Amino acid sequence: MKRRIILLISALIISINVNAQLDRSIQPKGGPTPKIKLEKPQEFKLKNGVKVLVVENHKLPRVAYSLSIDNRPIIEGDKAGVTSLLGSILGNGTTTISKDEFNEEIDFLGASLNIGFSGGFASTLTRNNERVIELMADAVINPLLSEEEFNKEKDKLIEALKADKKSLDAIASRVGSALSYGKNHAYGEFITEETLNNITFEDVLEYHEKYFKPNNSYLVVIGDVNYKEIKSLISEKFGAWKKGKSHTDPLPELTANVNLTEINFIDLPTATQSSISVTNNVDLKMNDEDYHAALITNNILGGGGEGYLFKNLREDKGYTYGAYSSLGSSRYGVSRFTAGAKVRNVVTDSAVVEIIKEINRIKTENVDAELLKNAKAKYVGNFIRRIENPQVGAKYAVDIKLNDLPKDFYETYLEKINAVSAEDVKRVANKYFNYPNGTRIIVVGKGSDVADNLSENVGWPVTYFDHYANSIAKPVFNKAIPEGLTASQVMNNYIDAVGGRDLLESVNTLVFKAEVTIPGAPFRPQMTIKQMAPNKSSTKMEVNMNGQKMTLMKSSFDGETGYIEQQGQRKAMDEKEIDKAKAVKGIFEELYYSEDEIELMSINSIDFKDAYKVKITEGEKVSYRYYGVDSGLLLSVEEQDDNNNIVSTNYGDYRDIDGIKFPFSTEIPSQKLELNVTEILINEELKDSDF
Repeated sequence: MKRRIILLISALIISINVNAQLDRSIQPKGGPTPKIKLEKPQEFKLKNGVKVLVVENHKLPRVAYSLSIDNRPIIEGDKAGVTSLLGSILGNGTTTISKDEFNEEIDFLGASLNIGFSGGFASTLTRNNERVIELMADAVINPLLSEEEFNKEKDKLIEALKADKKSLDAIASRVGSALSYGKNHAYGEFITEETLNNITFEDVLEYHEKYFKPNNSYLVVIGDVNYKEIKSLISEKFGAWKKGKSHTDPLPELTANVNLTEINFIDLPTATQSSISVTNNVDLKMNDEDYHAALITNNILGGGGEGYLFKNLREDKGYTYGAYSSLGSSRYGVSRFTAGAKVRNVVTDSAVVEIIKEINRIKTENVDAELLKNAKAKYVGNFIRRIENPQVGAKYAVDIKLNDLPKDFYETYLEKINAVSAEDVKRVANKYFNYPNGTRIIVVGKGSDVADNLSENVGWPVTYFDHYANSIAKPVFNKAIPEGLTASQVMNNYIDAVGGRDLLESVNTLVFKAEVTIPGAPFRPQMTIKQMAPNKSSTKMEVNMNGQKMTLMKSSFDGETGYIEQQGQRKAMDEKEIDKAKAVKGIFEELYYSEDEIELMSINSIDFKDAYKVKITEGEKVSYRYYGVDSGLLLSVEEQDDNNNIVSTNYGDYRDIDGIKFPFSTEIPSQKLELNVTEILINEELKDSDF
């Protein structure tokens, strides 16, 4: 039954999050380099220090505003997260207009307006321009900073951290930055529940007073405006923004790379794939001579589907859905080169070798002339599309100021891209891609499946870190099974741990009620699951919308046939689905496994707890169940979905209901999905009509 629940929820997630498909149309032949002409901004400065750049463009009746507050990177220390919290409560109304009224008026005007810690953006039709700039100025100068909103946003951020606790991507990002820059660096520190709990509302107000000032701000206006009129309007609306006391944080420094290449391994026992990042710190600025060549070099290595990494790891080896690289730049000369992928556990060591191979290739071989030509053509096309976006145009105008760029930087951009040669690519690769010297190979994955192969097959020393970048001794990933212990004994231990065979066999019906947390969904559906021995079942997922219940999904199996209904569309179960439902032998599956269906494999770590790994073979279907060595309880299940992806489902928070222990918490880390039980009814009277 648990399997069907997970499959149904996964189907719902797919219906909520519809992803655009990649366009793989044939690339057209390149023509001559287009001439890029960006309008020169007219400039003026307010008495409070706001520098205003205005670009008149009367092609369309719209105007865009971009506010940038030029603060240096801030080390937040034991209050990491304070700027995130401040940013989240800015733009939620003003001292004169409530949050709801503010948002409703923006919607009514057909405009958009967002304010955050680093500035803001607004766009509007010309006819509503004066009111929108008035609202933007009001939100900037007189923000409604309430303790109630602060507490709400703080709770949301803490919940997000909990949801990411076992997220492969979140751990890889956090540890990758912390190891590369250091945990006490502005680019390496990270938010934790502890640092959030250190933050008070007074801290947020203090940061607002200290950093959200006009002194070092840029306001870019692009669109259907008249310079004289907009100058007068901005002077009137933003002139009231009071200049504050100047404050300058220290410049961030480039952290030295490791002396020798090393593997940094982070164990995530629930991981069904590994995250690999080959990385080193770089000093690259936009005004460096190498900048344009660096863009093309990175594009050739791992900028997309035509890159060396993608061609090798995806198309040739089939290790991953995508392999990419990035070469960062910063006005401070503090950034990183990374190359990596998420790959299946079994090929982690091989994937590391192949990534290194492609880095060596671009450093030692001349790039193919046709590939170089196509890389430049692709970059040119992407650049031309980007400059059509008003926000991008505003960013470019500010970039020239902040990065000390020549005024014609973007007008000559494409010429410099097209001037990159094969020799430039090799030179830049050798300058910025450190391997075989000081390089970190950061791997987050399932240690019991991955760590030994990395140590034995890759050839570099392996050091170990926890999920928060603290150095640790090598964990024990696989422990010896006690002599004489069998899979049947593990199953019997589980049965005893949750209540005993007699009590479990006495359960004829079961009703679960639970709250489901789905990433990206603006609601928490309520799920009701009904089961009747041996294999009748029904599931309904509902959400309360404006005081009315709406059914998102239903499914039912009456022992012979069934259906799945989603968004009002009912589909009868096919033969394969019916066979799966009929194969269920009872409410508690462990009561019914035969000895030839189960095999004790090893002792592994699940959420840092020792667990017996039991292989379950039912016909052609193989899955793995993990039972706590100390508790005997089921901690996790691994099985393949219909796309042959390994899906882990974790169970916890066991509670006693009428003498039987049930997991009140279920999560699927790969989808950040959580199911929290609110009520369980045992042997509740159910009717055939319930199924």
